[in-house]
Amino acid sequence: MTIGSAAVRVRDTRAFRRRALAVLLPLGPLCVAVIRTVLPYGTTDDAAAQLAGVATGQGAQGAVLWLVPIAVLTLVPALFVLTRLALRGAPVLAIIAITLALPGYLGMAALGVSDAAALAAVTAGLSPSDGTALLEALAAQPALSVSVGLFVLGHVVGTVLLGTALWRARVVPAWAGVALVASQPLHLAFVLTGAPKILDGGAWGLTALGFAAAALTLARMSDEEYEPQAWR
Repeated sequence: MTIGSAAVRVRDTRAFRRRALAVLLPLGPLCVAVIRTVLPYGTTDDAAAQLAGVATGQGAQGAVLWLVPIAVLTLVPALFVLTRLALRGAPVLAIIAITLALPGYLGMAALGVSDAAALAAVTAGLSPSDGTALLEALAAQPALSVSVGLFVLGHVVGTVLLGTALWRARVVPAWAGVALVASQPLHLAFVLTGAPKILDGGAWGLTALGFAAAALTLARMSDEEYEPQAWR
């Protein structure tokens, strides 16, 4: 049989990929919501208080160490999916949003470094003074400080712009756009004021709610609207 004598049949996987991505979208912010709720110390705690909290909450800290990479590995592809959806109606906002949010979400991994070090210091039997010195030395590392700074700026401002882009592009209804836009400023305010952790977890829950609304839109799309045959 010569090439071109029969049409090559390619299986259409658009529906499967679209629904799989819809399931993926809210997983990252849900993981962070759990992290912020169960974290055994306050974000504004100094190294000594962080170490003491980890010492009395080793199980919760272990869960945090598992959830951080899961959050990063799901937030990053979700960001690309949401940007793709927003590009159709708000291209400029969508590009600016991903430019800020991508390093922000990736920077979340840097937060897991001190969490891992704190748990390791406790399980290795380091004295409180030695463990505190370790965490303080780690926090003084410039590369880690830059990563944390990128995380704070990127995930707050980037998520606000992403929510605005999705709202303007009519990917999500107004209530979901408001929830997404408000979620990260609320998270930052709760962190800075030392509010109860359940409120911080709830702020990330609003992010998950906005992502879930976009996921519903994606799940309801036709295959042709999601990925026209002309693209293939």
